[in-house]
Amino acid sequence: MRLQTKTKLYVGFAIAAGVLVLTAVASFVSIRQLASRTGWVEHSYQVIQGLKDLELRLKDARSGVRGYLLTRDTVYLATYQDAIGHVRTQYEEVDRMSVDNPIQQLRLDTIDAALRAETRLLAELARPQAGLTQSAMQTALDTDRQTMRVIERLLARTRTRELELLAKRSAEQQIYESLTPATILLSTALALVITLWLFGKAGNEISANERLKAELELTNEAVAQRIDIIEHLAEQVVQGDYKVKIKDKEKDSLGNLAGSLNRMTQTLDDTFGALEKRNRELDQFAYVASHDLKAPLRGVTTVVKWIEDELGHELSHKMQEYLGLMKGRLSRLEDLINGLLAYARVGRTQQKLEEVNVAHLVHDVADLVVPPQFELQIADNLPTLVADRLSLQQVFTNLLSNAVKYHHRGAGRLSVSCQELKKEYEFRVQDDGPGIAPEYHEKIFLMFQTLRDRHTAESTGIGLSIVKKIIDEQRGHIRVESAVGEGAAFVFTWPKQPALVPASATIG
Repeated sequence: MRLQTKTKLYVGFAIAAGVLVLTAVASFVSIRQLASRTGWVEHSYQVIQGLKDLELRLKDARSGVRGYLLTRDTVYLATYQDAIGHVRTQYEEVDRMSVDNPIQQLRLDTIDAALRAETRLLAELARPQAGLTQSAMQTALDTDRQTMRVIERLLARTRTRELELLAKRSAEQQIYESLTPATILLSTALALVITLWLFGKAGNEISANERLKAELELTNEAVAQRIDIIEHLAEQVVQGDYKVKIKDKEKDSLGNLAGSLNRMTQTLDDTFGALEKRNRELDQFAYVASHDLKAPLRGVTTVVKWIEDELGHELSHKMQEYLGLMKGRLSRLEDLINGLLAYARVGRTQQKLEEVNVAHLVHDVADLVVPPQFELQIADNLPTLVADRLSLQQVFTNLLSNAVKYHHRGAGRLSVSCQELKKEYEFRVQDDGPGIAPEYHEKIFLMFQTLRDRHTAESTGIGLSIVKKIIDEQRGHIRVESAVGEGAAFVFTWPKQPALVPASATIG
């Protein structure tokens, strides 16, 4: 799995930082070792010098004693006293510096014993009142010479050992003197190489990212253009042009989408072509229904009227009842045909948009369908909107006429109110009639569904179906709020901006 550029940079910087830390540690250790070896070399020099000073001080003390013995001049005793005082001090200093070396400590212990013996001997010879005989003095001097030779040999061995340590420590010092700069230079070179490599990789990654960014920008531009073409096709489809096609042969997701959209537009074109054919057949049917069916219906109605006019006084009461039933059936049949024609025309006639004052429209409708014995309350907040006046008028006409038609008392109160929503208005037509049971709230919007006896002339069962179809065409919705004995409220929405639905045909 390839690492991301940021991760690579972090790893590279971590390696460079680690090398720098190791360089610093190596340099620190090397310098510390060099300083330690240098200290030990200096320490060996100090021990060697201390041994020399100890031997010189001891010889000075012997020279003072011998001068005194030869000349009996007490001046030599002063030299002796000064030198013998420094012998002990010098020995203690050398002993302190050699405390880390057990072998040297053993030699120094032997030297200490010899020094103490020599010191006692010199002190005896340096006493003026000693009164030594010639023989005793000669014996003392011989002992002095022997002790001094032992001390010199011991000091020589000690110096030799210290010189060996000095040679070893000097060699180690030279090694670290050579190793320390080499370590620093090597570590620095390694850190520099890693840093340069890191910057090289970072530069390559940045260049690659810039190239990729440029390629992505070109790809995005091409994809944006192709998406614009697809959006244009969608807009053309929305406007009703189903013959538009996309010329995109790319073998990718957008190319596949373009192919699918082309097939979709072809299918829509075929489907709407078939739909237009069916609409023309429906237009033909509507024409036949409006002319060929209504003409004989009017003829039968005329014949019934002639019979009543010519033979009314000769007809029995039962026959007159039958003629009344016939006229009722003929009237209901005419209303049914007119209702079917009105339902078929919904959404198929060209809308005429205009500014509609809903309050004025409701007043006009009420003058036509609401009898004087009904009280109508119209809210003050009914809006003025741009709509197809005829469609909105047909909705209010059906709802108000139904409220009057199905009222159980023949008189009552009606109200029309409105509530403004975000993108639409919600109208409410309320009555105080017998109400509608909940199980019929959905059925009443179906065609030929009515709560009245089917033999009642006014009850064709098409009015609410027409209302629902008109509201559906406007992308709205309608519902009923009611319970038995509590009146009914028909609530429907109407868009603030008109929903233009192109008419596929016009019924003549």
